[in-house]
Amino acid sequence: MATQIDKEACRDAYNDVRDDNTETNWAAFKYEGPMIVPAGQGTDYEEFKKLCTDDERLFGFIRFTTGDAMSKRAKFTLITWIGENISGLQRAKISTDKTLVKDVVQNFAKEFMISDHRELEEDYLRTELKKAGGANYDAQAE
Repeated sequence: MATQIDKEACRDAYNDVRDDNTETNWAAFKYEGPMIVPAGQGTDYEEFKKLCTDDERLFGFIRFTTGDAMSKRAKFTLITWIGENISGLQRAKISTDKTLVKDVVQNFAKEFMISDHRELEEDYLRTELKKAGGANYDAQAE
């Protein structure tokens, strides 16, 4: 059976993360049978990381605040998590299913495909987002 996505529910979660007037900074989308549905959202990135288990495959849309003392910016990332115990067929299918997620999650600075918990570390992701952002004018970093 072809994978489908609950566009309305996923779009609501996506918009909540993008909204500057909410504290929500992550939303996760998981598989329930052949359907991709919201798996949760929150304000603590550690909560998102707990969803990324070895038996799970999911997508995460995360907001990070970057910049320096003079200029703060919201940067968004799309994470595809593939746990170590996921079968080869499910791993292959996630690449095509990601197009369904990208129909909803359209604006992000960088995309990650991760299966190692170390790559979920917030510092690592922030560094990668900073690189993707181009010039770094943070005088404090020198």
